[in-house]
Amino acid sequence: SCLPSLKTIQLGPLDSRRLDHTTSRESSTLLSKLSSGVESKEDASLQEEKESSVEEYRNAVTKVLSTFMQKDKMMAGNNTKNPIASIDFQAAKISPSTSLQTLAEALDYELCEKEWFVTGNVNPSYFSDDFKFQDPDVKVDGIKKYSEGVNRLFDQSTSRAEIISTVINEEASTPDRPVITCTWRLSGRVNVGFGLEIKPYIVYTDFVVDPQTSLIVFQEDRFDLPPWDILLSSLFPFLIGKITSSPAPPVPKRELVKPKINLLEDSLPLPSLDFGDMFKSLFSKQ
Repeated sequence: SCLPSLKTIQLGPLDSRRLDHTTSRESSTLLSKLSSGVESKEDASLQEEKESSVEEYRNAVTKVLSTFMQKDKMMAGNNTKNPIASIDFQAAKISPSTSLQTLAEALDYELCEKEWFVTGNVNPSYFSDDFKFQDPDVKVDGIKKYSEGVNRLFDQSTSRAEIISTVINEEASTPDRPVITCTWRLSGRVNVGFGLEIKPYIVYTDFVVDPQTSLIVFQEDRFDLPPWDILLSSLFPFLIGKITSSPAPPVPKRELVKPKINLLEDSLPLPSLDFGDMFKSLFSKQ
């Protein structure tokens, strides 16, 4: 839901205020044909609305650009060869006992492996059923709609979400609203028009966690560049480094180890067995 950019990788303090909860439509035969044509256009418009995963566009430019989304890409989520089709969105959730530090490490590992900010290949086990997403451009409700949306938006052959770090955001966190922030570099192309090139830039993704369930309930993406810089750099790349900022530098390769996380079904207590009652039951039948 964004086009990309940035000057340098800055890992300075994050603004916790950005985290408020806040992703005729000659003869009777001719008239009949004209009427049929209008209905077909209306049906097509309604179908496009159903296919869209966006609940709300937050600025007019993004809403206009969304009408130029490549139609073949809009159907990507329905393609059985697409990794999104193999995701079990009803998968068991992580255990409520999962610590915030362990969750941060697990997200860091899986995001590095799957890059789901651009692929959409999410792990639903980390997300609440009431999950909501927003960035400067759109608002989306539900992890499935988010997953399908980013997969349609980004060109899967070129786009990258290179993870720099995923840590507990001590400044933005409160006991009732802990926050994990992932810093990453976006690059590649978006499926708008003939395909717009993304000037690499840095994104800060804030995950708000429910302390009772350890599940992510809200995600907000913040860009290191203003929207006009991102858009101009994509439309007029010859301006990069002159009027707009330079691309974000490459991200070093990271070697991570996945931490152990129990799923809710794994942490359920086993039923207790009363062997005395069991033997009494066996002998009473004889």
